[in-house]
Amino acid sequence: MSSDYQAFYHRRCVMITGGLGFIGSNLARALVELGADVLIVDSLIPDSGANFFNIDGIADRVRVNISDIRLQTTLNHLVRRCEVIFNLAGQISHIDSMRDPYADLDINCRSQLCLLEACRLSNPRAKVVYAGTRQVYGRPDSLPVTEDHLVRPTDVNGINKAAGENYHLLYNNVFGIRACSLRLTNVYGPRQLIRHNRQGFIGWFVRLALEDREVQVYGDGSQIRDFVYVEDAADAFLRAGASEVCNGGIFNVGGAQPTSHRDLVSLLIDVAGTGTVRYVPWPPEKKAIDIGSFYADSSRFRAAVGWNPQVGLREGLTRTIAYYRQHLSHYLESPAGTTLEPA
Repeated sequence: MSSDYQAFYHRRCVMITGGLGFIGSNLARALVELGADVLIVDSLIPDSGANFFNIDGIADRVRVNISDIRLQTTLNHLVRRCEVIFNLAGQISHIDSMRDPYADLDINCRSQLCLLEACRLSNPRAKVVYAGTRQVYGRPDSLPVTEDHLVRPTDVNGINKAAGENYHLLYNNVFGIRACSLRLTNVYGPRQLIRHNRQGFIGWFVRLALEDREVQVYGDGSQIRDFVYVEDAADAFLRAGASEVCNGGIFNVGGAQPTSHRDLVSLLIDVAGTGTVRYVPWPPEKKAIDIGSFYADSSRFRAAVGWNPQVGLREGLTRTIAYYRQHLSHYLESPAGTTLEPA
């Protein structure tokens, strides 16, 4: 796929659910630069990562609708003009899903059905790209993990995200609503939630390093992950949204270079010039849902649309640290704790 995928969005009506959040707001910024007509839909669920500062500088170039996407009549109206829908709304905390499974079910399953039903009823021509997750795989049998790996999540969030993904594939196959799913690995970068530690570990590590505090790593730090800079993740969504080849498919979107937690923290502290590290035992409730080492094989997506991550980990962390050093006050609305959520 050439740069035509970028020209595809010029003057095209695009909706982003969860668009005031981390990935959604970065995607909105990319779409604005491409000349798209951008509608952001967000419910502003507390602790979800939605932040109006995330659209600072583009607020006058996007439309924002504060709506709960579980409200069918509202969605029926909102989707009517949209040609592409990037569906990033969801609850992503693994720990929260175990503490309140019904809320996770409502957000990650019912809301997905409402969106897809809105498309079926009011705009069956829309293309939908769903933000899936590598969490659906559970503990991998072998590395790197391909899309052919069994789906067997270790927590409620992974189960509900798998269901949400399958709703999209079902509506593609049965109702002709063109849809696909991108199974994201660990996305990081500017505009990520860092107020608390329940939405993954890398943003929390960034905050602790910036505040010259102790970064606590569970175990010996040998666990491996792959990391995707948010601009590369946004580019993956753009390519999928412009491609008919992706319809009905699931695709891994992972980083180029697997990295251990130990090496990640060492690099982060080196880039920030602040922070320390200590290795601590796993809390039992978090160890129970941990998946061990994981990194993805993204060759299927690369072959389909030509996507390749462009930003290496050191460069991505450097950009991330610089962003928060400039704008940290906009992301610290509540005091920090001292514990870490597993990836």
